[in-house]
Amino acid sequence: MFKKKRDLGLTIDNLSVGKKVELTKKIEDKDILLYLGFTEDSNPIYIQHDYATRTPFQKPIVPHSMINGLLTSAISMQLPGPGSSIKKMNISYPKPLYHYGTLSLTLEVIKVDEKEHTTSISVIGKDEYEDEVLVGELEVCPPYPWKPITYDSGTFENF
Repeated sequence: MFKKKRDLGLTIDNLSVGKKVELTKKIEDKDILLYLGFTEDSNPIYIQHDYATRTPFQKPIVPHSMINGLLTSAISMQLPGPGSSIKKMNISYPKPLYHYGTLSLTLEVIKVDEKEHTTSISVIGKDEYEDEVLVGELEVCPPYPWKPITYDSGTFENF
């Protein structure tokens, strides 16, 4: 029941415009199969090579919502980090990311609003050929700092 409290990400007072994080993830079959198994999304453009070769894509593509999952993980684990939540996303996908491709995400703080307790983060995702596969902006609520257990009045009034 009483566990060590987990480290939080960057709180609003520790964020500044220009703060940047870069991450890279190679997409393997297991990643796609886990995603497809979890979502039960059997879109043939994601898994059927024979179908994909008959489309303008020419080969299976990585599901966009799976790319979003990698992006949201970067927000919740890296910038701002644990304790943060996404309030709004505006994302576009200029080109597809293909199976066995590598996704490189660059997240950068472009605005900090202490009054609203939000930060705006731009994101660019590129494949292994440096082609943009994701471009967007997110509004994120960074983690709130830990409050001492006696912070609120009346916490121990039964003792």
